[in-house]
Amino acid sequence: MKQKLSYLMMWALALFLLGTTLIDTGWAREFRLAIDIGHTPKSPGATSARGVPEYLFNKNIATRLYKKLKQDKRFKGSFLINESGDNISLATRAAIAQRRGADLLLAIHHDSVYPEDLSYWLHQGKTLPYCDKFAGYSIFYSEKNGRPLDSLRFAIVLGTAMLRAGFCPTLHHVKHFNGGDKDLMDKTRGIYKYNQLIVLKNSTMPAVLFECGIIKNRQEELQLSHPKYQARLVEALFQAVKKYAESTKQIQAP
Repeated sequence: MKQKLSYLMMWALALFLLGTTLIDTGWAREFRLAIDIGHTPKSPGATSARGVPEYLFNKNIATRLYKKLKQDKRFKGSFLINESGDNISLATRAAIAQRRGADLLLAIHHDSVYPEDLSYWLHQGKTLPYCDKFAGYSIFYSEKNGRPLDSLRFAIVLGTAMLRAGFCPTLHHVKHFNGGDKDLMDKTRGIYKYNQLIVLKNSTMPAVLFECGIIKNRQEELQLSHPKYQARLVEALFQAVKKYAESTKQIQAP
C-alpha cells in the first residue's frame, strides 16, 4: 500500500524534526507518563501461540518501563494504570490518566492476527491457533483524541526509536485498515490511525496504543518472552518517551 501523508502527519513530522534540531536547555518540570496495562486477568485479551494470556505480556513490559522511568528523576511522577488488574473500563483508564495529570498516555498491548490467518498446531497436548506469517510491532493513534497532533508526533518519535533499535513493524492490519476511521498512515514506522479506540479517543492528553509484537507468531512469542529482548524493547520505549518529552519542552519554550 502506498504510504499516506496527511496534513496532520506532515505537521507532526515537522514538529518532531524541529525538536531534534533544538538544544535541550533543561526541564522546567517533571514529565508524567501514564502507562496503561492493556486488559485484565479476567479479560486477558489475546492468547499466545502457546496459550499464554496477553495480559501477562502487557503487565511485564509496562512494569519494566515504569521501573526504568522511576530511575530518572525527570519521570518520577509517571505511573501505571490498573496495576492491581481490576476490571475497569477503557474510558475509566483515560479518566485516571487525566485525573493524575499525565502528560502522555501509553497503552501497552501485544498483538494477535485475524481469524482467516490462523493455523493450528499441537503444543503440550493441546491444539492451539498460531500464525507465523506476520511479526512486528504496530502503533495506533486517534484523530479524535484531545490532542491528535501531539499523539501523532509521539507515534512518529516512537516508530523512529523502534527502527533505530532494530525492530520492524507489522503491516498485517492493512487489509482491515483502508480508509476512514481506520487507516495505515506510515508503513515505514508502523503507524495506524484508529479513531474509535476508546482509551485514545477519550484521552485529553496525547495518547498512543503500542502493540509490542505478535504473540500468535511462535518465534516472536519466544522473543517477547525473553528478558534480553524485553530489555531492548523497554529501552526503545524509554528513549522515545525521553525524546518526546525533550522535544515538547523545546517546542513550547519561549
